Amino acid sequence: MAHSSAREKAAHFVRNETAFHLGALPTEQAHPKTATLSTTLQTDLQKGIVQLLSVDSKIPPVAERCIESPAFYSLVTALLEAMRGRRRIFFTGCGATGRLSILLDAAWRECWQRLKTRTAQLGRHVPDLEDLTTSIMAGGDYALIRSVEGFEDFPGFGRRQLRESGVGEGDVVVAITEGGETSFVIGTAWQGLEAGAKVFFVFNNPADALAAHVERSREVIEDGRITLLDLATGPMAIAGSTRMQATTIELLVVGAAIETALRRFIEDHLGKGDLEALDMDAVDPREHVAGFTRLLGSLQSPEALRALAGCVRYEADVYSAGGRITYAAGQYLLDILTDTTERSPTFCLPPFRKSDDSAAPVSWAYLKNPLHPTPETWKRLLLREPLCLDWNAAVYRCLGAPESLIETPPELDRPELHKFRIGCENDPSRCATAKDALVAITVGCETDPAFARAFAAMAEPFARTASIHIGCTPAPVVADDAFAIECPLPPSLLDLQTHLAVKLVLNTLSTATMARMGRVTGNWMTCVEPGNKKLIDRGTRLIADLTEVDYATACERLFEAIEAVRDLRAQGTHALSPVEWAIRRYSGKTPGLVRIAIPDPNSPPTTGRDRV
Repeated sequence: MAHSSAREKAAHFVRNETAFHLGALPTEQAHPKTATLSTTLQTDLQKGIVQLLSVDSKIPPVAERCIESPAFYSLVTALLEAMRGRRRIFFTGCGATGRLSILLDAAWRECWQRLKTRTAQLGRHVPDLEDLTTSIMAGGDYALIRSVEGFEDFPGFGRRQLRESGVGEGDVVVAITEGGETSFVIGTAWQGLEAGAKVFFVFNNPADALAAHVERSREVIEDGRITLLDLATGPMAIAGSTRMQATTIELLVVGAAIETALRRFIEDHLGKGDLEALDMDAVDPREHVAGFTRLLGSLQSPEALRALAGCVRYEADVYSAGGRITYAAGQYLLDILTDTTERSPTFCLPPFRKSDDSAAPVSWAYLKNPLHPTPETWKRLLLREPLCLDWNAAVYRCLGAPESLIETPPELDRPELHKFRIGCENDPSRCATAKDALVAITVGCETDPAFARAFAAMAEPFARTASIHIGCTPAPVVADDAFAIECPLPPSLLDLQTHLAVKLVLNTLSTATMARMGRVTGNWMTCVEPGNKKLIDRGTRLIADLTEVDYATACERLFEAIEAVRDLRAQGTHALSPVEWAIRRYSGKTPGLVRIAIPDPNSPPTTGRDRV
């Protein structure tokens, strides 16, 4: 297949990859509420933001039903038993849910670091369970920055990563997949069962739809040993963009389960008076759902909408002028990193580049911690050492991987991860022109004077600065432009509502900005990168719809575009997504090729589109 033509590759996909033809699933369909999203965001930005957030209103009733279900009770019970028995808890995921798994692990660890200090002050002992949890992301922690092509499509990869992490009898595996059909995550579920662990499968399409259309999902759904948490909320605000509502409700529900179990564990060791001294008021999981509803309402207040719209205009203006954005963040660096890195595959933006790569285009958005150097920043961000892979060709061959992975195994180890300089080191490429901006993002009660001083020092070579503050306290930094997004952030063991608030704000900011930049059509991701089989199917359906051809013809056009774009990139051009290439070539609306030239590292990025 390596040297086959686009027609042959398309014919093979149409005939033999029917397991990845997923158009019947709700998460792959367009939401009627946001059909005019791209136009609305151009003509009435605040109205477009409301339209975008309106889809999240489906989350509370679904979450409430789940929290009342036996499956949720079983998850809480299993987590509590694991804590009491000192058994390990694994969160597994791929892409957006892989990043969610890492966030859950980090929130757990941060909770225990706070808890150990506070209980020590009381002279009471609570067993230290900080290392009880482990996150398994397809491709390892390296994939926080860049998804590793091919990993999502192979259950054997998920099996091996979980097995290497030491899953055993009595452990708990929470396998989280956006749509319920991700092969990697399904592999972790099977490996958990094989090891004797209790397995929970969390997903966002109706179980009956999955069982009817996806065999690998049906096998999981019909296995009585696996507990199902069906969190289906319907189509995403942007069709197929499960980084949005799908992972939001997963964070809400799984986070609520962890908090409920953890509080009960702490109650085993502390009396009621000590709990009150720790400000640990009982939080019923239903209160988390109510808190999310209040959060949604606050983000749609006139003041919050003005601030969100200001953030979007600011970013779009920077990019339109040829500038770049660098975020500076502290405590919530991981939350912000998640959204920032997800923009690359979603909207075909240049990904983060490594410190030893001066040829790749500079990413439009980047992120830095102004307080600490990169190795320490990675450790503080994850609250542990990075979990990376060092698989060689023999491993990939044993797993039945594609020849491309066997011939050139990807470098996914810790030294490669550290080449993404997200610490305080100077990076001239981020502030090369007067159009580049440094933007501080602070949350809640982040008022550390050291962060404010470090931000001011990092800002010196930048011509423009801004601050975005999420919460109700004053922003701790001084910047040229300031945006305050007021919303309630009630405290809890995992600071669950705060993590949800940051996610909603950043998802809204990035999606609305990219729509303003022309990288969304209606409510479709026309710039998506087809980096796995599910995305090849999605791109094919999008091309079929917008160029009015059948599935087979659209698939051939996509593979033709993949080859054309690959050739352009090899020649030094950062072309737009193959999906948009094909749409523009065949729609008749904008004939020819649209491309973006790779900028010189010391010059501003080119954002205009040149027709060829």
